[in-house]
Amino acid sequence: MKFTKLLFLFLCITIFGQNTADNQLLAYNFPKIKSSITMPVTIPLSEISNMINSSVKELIFQDDSYTDNNNDQFKVKVWKTRPIRLVGGTNQNLLIEVPLKIWAEKGIGTLGVYTYQNTTFETVMYFNSSVSFKNNWTIVTNTQPMGFKWVTKPVLDYGKIQIPITSLVEKSLKEQQGKFCKTMDQQMASQLNFQQYAVMAWNIFSQPFNISEEYNTWLKVTPVNVNITPLKFYGNQIAANIGIDVYSETFTGSRPESSQPIKTAANFNFIPILPDKFSLQTTANIPFSEATNIARRMFLDKEFDIRSSKVKITDIKVYGVENRIMIEAETDGYVKGTALISGIPVYDETKRKIVLSDTKFKLKTSNILQKAATLLFQGKIVKMIQEEYGIPTQELEETSKKSIEETFNKEYYKGLKMNGKVFNLKPANILLTPSGITAVIDTNANLKLIVNGL
Repeated sequence: MKFTKLLFLFLCITIFGQNTADNQLLAYNFPKIKSSITMPVTIPLSEISNMINSSVKELIFQDDSYTDNNNDQFKVKVWKTRPIRLVGGTNQNLLIEVPLKIWAEKGIGTLGVYTYQNTTFETVMYFNSSVSFKNNWTIVTNTQPMGFKWVTKPVLDYGKIQIPITSLVEKSLKEQQGKFCKTMDQQMASQLNFQQYAVMAWNIFSQPFNISEEYNTWLKVTPVNVNITPLKFYGNQIAANIGIDVYSETFTGSRPESSQPIKTAANFNFIPILPDKFSLQTTANIPFSEATNIARRMFLDKEFDIRSSKVKITDIKVYGVENRIMIEAETDGYVKGTALISGIPVYDETKRKIVLSDTKFKLKTSNILQKAATLLFQGKIVKMIQEEYGIPTQELEETSKKSIEETFNKEYYKGLKMNGKVFNLKPANILLTPSGITAVIDTNANLKLIVNGL
């Protein structure tokens, strides 16, 4: 049933997975970040109308006996003339319109001798159904009759005598309206029990998200609370915002195991306003070979003056020692040897580069006389490295943004699409591994779950 599928998607709100750690980053403890995912949901009233119409037969009521109801000598049949129509009210209610065609036959006479005449006429029944979404995932409706309007009034035509039978028909219609209210409430209650779908959604979607195949980075999103704003009723749909408070965690390495399946979905909370943000951390790696290439493009064969003489950088490489980046520069000329400049990598938001802080300098040279120039040489080369060397992160940031947005903009189940946009992304921590530099990137995004019409 289309409506059932839609409701299943309505409950696909607690959807996420788990993850593990890369051997190179075991020492780093990615934090749990509390944030929120929002899900604007609309349920077309046409879907509810289809459900009700499928449960109500064309022939709604039939009385084939002349002698029942104290020998009333009256028969009646009631049909739907058009599909039942629903319109959203202003107070969390549905206005229901049921157009009917009625055939009636009445006997006129005494002492068991009757003359029968029949007629066909039309009316429209009206109902008001209040809708309440309970936090145990059920919807309860309370449908009340709101009378009916005659399109054509029931009159029996005996030629010179015309007998109105409005009172007879109205009595029957009122009885049927009461029964019809119970039928609609029962149908709603059976079809709109969301608990089983909430459990199904939770278990189906509690799978890991690979947010970067290149860097083998996984996102674990653990639901904590589910919040729902009050239902809003429009002319052709019911709308609500569903929010999931989650903890997001980032790990690197192999695909982790899924979380244990649940058997019962926890109750949700009603909340007037939902936050509209989602936060996570991801990683991007810069191999030391690339860091070395950057340094060579900047400094290889570069010369600078020391005491009216030249010093030339003839080779340079970059690697890591514990928590420090080492830049090893081979020099020739007035100072011939190996200059070692080390620093702790940090992110410079203004330059959008990973730069060195807390720099230290060491010179290896076999020429003792040159040691007198060490301070001067140190001042120049360290200043040059500090001011000029940096690993640009713009491409890393753009690549990470693209990867995350690709993950956040997919249809993970028919009719359920995630929609997300990264609006703030920057490296927060810089880690060193044996093979390179890992930037831990803080990301703020909007993440929504969109239920598409089926």
